[in-house]
Amino acid sequence: MKILDKYIAKHFLIGYAIAFCVLMGLRIIIDLFVNLDEFTEHADLGTLSVIKNILVFYGLNCTLYFRDFAGMITVVAAAFSLGRMVRCNELVAMMASGLSLKRAIAPIVIMSLLLTGLLIIDQEFLIPPLSDKLVRGRDALPGQESYDVWFISDSNGSLICSQKFDVKTATLYKPTIITRSRRPGSLIWETTGRIDAEKAVYDPKANWWVLTEGFFAESDIDKGRRPMLYYASDITPKDIPVRRKSEHKTLLSSWQLSVLAGQGTKIKDIAHLYSQKHFHITEPIVNFVMLMISLPILVCRDPKAMKSAIAISFAVTTACLVTNFVCKLVAAEVIFGIVVPEFWAWLPVFIFLPIAIIEFDSMKT
Repeated sequence: MKILDKYIAKHFLIGYAIAFCVLMGLRIIIDLFVNLDEFTEHADLGTLSVIKNILVFYGLNCTLYFRDFAGMITVVAAAFSLGRMVRCNELVAMMASGLSLKRAIAPIVIMSLLLTGLLIIDQEFLIPPLSDKLVRGRDALPGQESYDVWFISDSNGSLICSQKFDVKTATLYKPTIITRSRRPGSLIWETTGRIDAEKAVYDPKANWWVLTEGFFAESDIDKGRRPMLYYASDITPKDIPVRRKSEHKTLLSSWQLSVLAGQGTKIKDIAHLYSQKHFHITEPIVNFVMLMISLPILVCRDPKAMKSAIAISFAVTTACLVTNFVCKLVAAEVIFGIVVPEFWAWLPVFIFLPIAIIEFDSMKT
């Protein structure tokens, strides 16, 4: 039986490698075709620089593409390997020998579980450290990016603003920091003062921002202003590109999302963070459920029925992905006067897991 398991697992892995290369390649080629003009904005630096920029950009973004296509890749790989076995009547031979089809697809299920682990590693341990590079635009040169910063909240509750943040020098130009304190027992913040400076440079050893011509003015105007040499904050130069926009927070790990949710002030922002945290848990589950729905459909003994089986399995996969996408859109919205991000994150699992169980249980073996 070990020989048969190795045979089935080998063909599944070959199918996975082919599906991975095809889907990832198509994603990169289509994106490059549409956005090639953005990469060539710095053509004056030379062809090699443009090619290097393209390779670096897509090399880093492959981590995102894999996160988005992991479920589809697994289903395509299963269809590829099982389609070959059906075409060669290998499944009929297995059944004739007394082997259950549920036992025959066990290697595929086990390999899919292991590959789901790769997705978890990707979204929790690979993407978060690269998040500041993944938000870089196609027309930006690595290390030479600059961003405007508006009302980024840190663990102190302060709001950081700047006309320009230079990535290469880790410098905020003309920053304004609004300091706040939270009322005991509530989510309401009160302004306590304001810090202004010509620039702020991050000191990684001391974990603070060194201010040039920095002054702190308390909200009580009678107390005047006093010089301020530095501002201690958990916001680092690596955090600023990611924290600028809410859509970039999908690049953070579950632990980082939990920390940010504890610092949030707006109900919708907190709901968005909690929904992303729960989607980090449910997306690998949904990907595996998609496969468990597709496998009973793909395991057919008649080669003539294989094309329709593949079409049905892809339709079910598309339905799962669309449902998951719609749930992401509405997870942080107020519906019937309430916000329940956890419900929307787990809704695709509640819908498709029972279908997978019914399909698997009714599979003819």
